[in-house]
Amino acid sequence: MKKIQLFITISFFTSSILFAQNDSVKNKLYPFQNPSLTFEKRANDLVSRLSLTEKLALMQNNAKPVDRLGIPAYNWWNECLHGVARDGVATVFPQAIAFSATWNPALVFKIAYAISTEARAKHEEHNRKGEHKIYEGLTFWTPNINIFRDPRWGRGQETYGEDPFLTSRTGVAFVKGLQGNDSKYFKVIATAKHYAVHSGSEHNRHIFDAVVSKADLFDTYLPAFESLVKEGKVYSIMGAYNSVNGAPACANKFLLDTILRKKWGFKGYVVSDCGAIGDIFNHHHFAKSQAEASALAVKAGCDLTCGGEYMSMEKAVVDGTITEKELNVSVTRLMLALFKLGIFDDNSLVKYAQIPVTENNSPQHDTLAKQAALESMVLLQNKSKLLPINFSNGGKESIYKTIVVMGPFANDKTVLQGNYNGTPAAPVTFFKGIQAKFGKTANITSNNFIKKPEKLYANDTNIEDSIAKAVAACKEADLVIFCGGIDASVEGEESKFEMKGFYKGDRTDLKLPEVQLNTLKALKAAGKKVILVLTNGSAIALNWENENLDAIVEAWYPGQQGGNALADILSGDYNPSGKLPLTFYKSEKDLPEFEDYNMKGRTYKYFTGTPLYPFGYGLSYASFSYSNLHLSKTIASAKDSITIGVDVKNEATIDGTEVVEVYASAIDNTKFRAQKTLVGFTKVAIKSRNTEKVTIKIAVNALRQFDETQNDYTVYPGEYQIIAGSSSLDKRVTSKLTVK
Repeated sequence: MKKIQLFITISFFTSSILFAQNDSVKNKLYPFQNPSLTFEKRANDLVSRLSLTEKLALMQNNAKPVDRLGIPAYNWWNECLHGVARDGVATVFPQAIAFSATWNPALVFKIAYAISTEARAKHEEHNRKGEHKIYEGLTFWTPNINIFRDPRWGRGQETYGEDPFLTSRTGVAFVKGLQGNDSKYFKVIATAKHYAVHSGSEHNRHIFDAVVSKADLFDTYLPAFESLVKEGKVYSIMGAYNSVNGAPACANKFLLDTILRKKWGFKGYVVSDCGAIGDIFNHHHFAKSQAEASALAVKAGCDLTCGGEYMSMEKAVVDGTITEKELNVSVTRLMLALFKLGIFDDNSLVKYAQIPVTENNSPQHDTLAKQAALESMVLLQNKSKLLPINFSNGGKESIYKTIVVMGPFANDKTVLQGNYNGTPAAPVTFFKGIQAKFGKTANITSNNFIKKPEKLYANDTNIEDSIAKAVAACKEADLVIFCGGIDASVEGEESKFEMKGFYKGDRTDLKLPEVQLNTLKALKAAGKKVILVLTNGSAIALNWENENLDAIVEAWYPGQQGGNALADILSGDYNPSGKLPLTFYKSEKDLPEFEDYNMKGRTYKYFTGTPLYPFGYGLSYASFSYSNLHLSKTIASAKDSITIGVDVKNEATIDGTEVVEVYASAIDNTKFRAQKTLVGFTKVAIKSRNTEKVTIKIAVNALRQFDETQNDYTVYPGEYQIIAGSSSLDKRVTSKLTVK
């Protein structure tokens, strides 16, 4: 929204401030234009001057201008899931799921701060040009903090994984990085979505009713939202498409008013997902008309619609379905947000408005994108310690003289990006990164025989000849690096893609696509050493692959520096430190039905089977031993915090970084539903043969469970086992905590 320019005399203010000038407001000074007043007073004054039609036009994402007050158009819809999206060239960081795989909230904060810097730089450049279109504003619809409860969900790549605690730590860091630390103005506004209980399926998200117990609602689906509101101070919440226990999320008074505003104290504004207000009437049949649906949503607390449905409320005001006073509450919240962004103030007053466009896609951000990719990649398998790829001749020459980089994503740029992505200026594919790293001492060739998606995901007998030719082309190879997995064309938002294993954005099984698995089997049958590099945003059941391949690297959708990061890990220039933010199951048959929102049998907390790779798992080229676990208190109350100490030694001859994970489980307490729960973690670099005394502060309240008889959280008294290790299944060292 263009700054309002009007000259004010020095006798009225201590300095001369420039506002946007419009013929109809020239030589006028309204209180809302006075930067010395509080934002609240200015917002109230502005809303008092609006007509009903103007108010409703400001309550849709594509807000119309109010020319008579000098207020230009503003589009609230902007995206920056892992970099500024849909607005030209920008730094593309790894996909969101990879952020949590770093287990490094401090790094996530830096990433988010870089993203918001680019967002501000782009917005101010658009503003100078008088541009106010979609994706050019400062209100960003991210992060997605829905719990990735089932790996079949195609949008799980946008989340921070299956655990509420890890999601909250990652999400709070991301929100703080986006919104900035100025005491008066937001850098940009973040939006926590999709509130609430949303994680597939995609094909019926507009009509689905997620039925959940209060225990699952408060223990799994709401904690991350609560943390982002209370700790992160996120200023915007997006409502989901689905209903929750019979009431559409965007008209759910229990979620939007009782919990969000009254219980958590949320002060910002709520926006609907796009078209969700129409769904209240058209698909959920919760209202008799669009006007009634709109009124129900606003009364429940949904201030802004992504769509034009709210214009129907002119009639609703006339017939008494909603009052203009009730509308004023929402409009005031929205205008207050714009004031807090500095939209109505001169750039000289807003430090973030000084960010130049040259900050976009900077070399520093490119370096940060590589660091994020390095820390997020997870080493899943390393048979006979094939990795890192050894060098001879004083470390100057690869022992493998012919390396073939093959597979559908070996030289593919789009797979670096995931969904909700920006446009990278100089993306580095896996092949290009490996070629740059090893090409001086080894013959690096690319063999991309599979074309996507027609052959990549098809069960086509004609592929067999192609596989045979591809394997024959690897005859002289000392090492094959196969870059496969899946991509965002088949897992993502409400896709139309239907093929074996995939249905309209979601997955129907967890296996690697058949043509890829058959190629890998043929390569092993030919006696080749094979490294599998995976791209994906969700878990893949790698049963044969884990047993038979020499090494497996989970690369996610690694961003613009993905190729260089992978090459550094393969060469040993970087020792992998990523850990899984979700469970990798052996089969979808190990899970309940996809659309069952009961948490029983899901995630490391409630899954009783044996996973392929557990939550928190990830290998290193180093090896770490744990000892001397001790607690600052062995008896504590629910209000206490305790410090957990543990000695971690790097037993290897190579430096490494370990994520120390702390879990708690109840001893002889059947009311505590989770098998165990993550309560703390830290990432620590440890030199070869050195020992670090690691300390992690945890709140005893992290043990809270929702008690339906009390209709609130409680920390059950009793004994708990405290476990420190390198994954959710690692009971390396334990101790006991008594809660009184």
